[in-house]
Amino acid sequence: MTPDLFSTLAPQPARVTLVPLAPGAVLLRQRALAQAEALLAGVAEVTAVAPFRWMSTPNGYRMSVAMTNCGALGWVSDATGYRYAPLDPARDAPWPAMPAAFLELARQAAADAGFPAFEPDACLVNRYAPGARLSLHQDRNEHDFSQPIVSVSLGLPAAFQFGGLRRGDPVTRYLLEHGDVVVWGGPARLRYHGVLALKDGEHAATGACRINLTFRRAGRV
Repeated sequence: MTPDLFSTLAPQPARVTLVPLAPGAVLLRQRALAQAEALLAGVAEVTAVAPFRWMSTPNGYRMSVAMTNCGALGWVSDATGYRYAPLDPARDAPWPAMPAAFLELARQAAADAGFPAFEPDACLVNRYAPGARLSLHQDRNEHDFSQPIVSVSLGLPAAFQFGGLRRGDPVTRYLLEHGDVVVWGGPARLRYHGVLALKDGEHAATGACRINLTFRRAGRV
């Protein structure tokens, strides 16, 4: 075989496409594709310590998305409300440390979107089974709204809804596929967003589910 043939057979890096969503918000298509295997290995490490669970809303409804956390802080919900906490209430122990692959991807994707100083201290790890959804909401439990949100999609495709600063503003839908990353901050930081009910399917990397990693700077700097 010739060197030219070897170069033809070598895996090629994903081509990242930047799709503007709004001032301060972009969709980076395939941005995490090259790191997907390492990210999913990190998910396995985190969930071996802090397994997925279904949290309840303050009014007692079970959320349809199973989740856990890693990093210095974790997002929790129960009868006392929504908040970030340093301890996993199911284990009464600190959340697992954020894997190095998580931190690297979050920092790089934020920089690609125009937020070069992003240092997340919380990562919400969400598992969507078919039928699971996330209603339109704002991320308001963080202390510093100057820091962006970085959201990574792995596995089955999902319909992401991105709206305005008021719940009743028009909503645009974007199909998020394996390796896509959405970053929003600045003037878009408090925009409403959500995920429509996940459709049935099977993905080679995750099976019959979608994994979402959502990075935030939740505590005070």
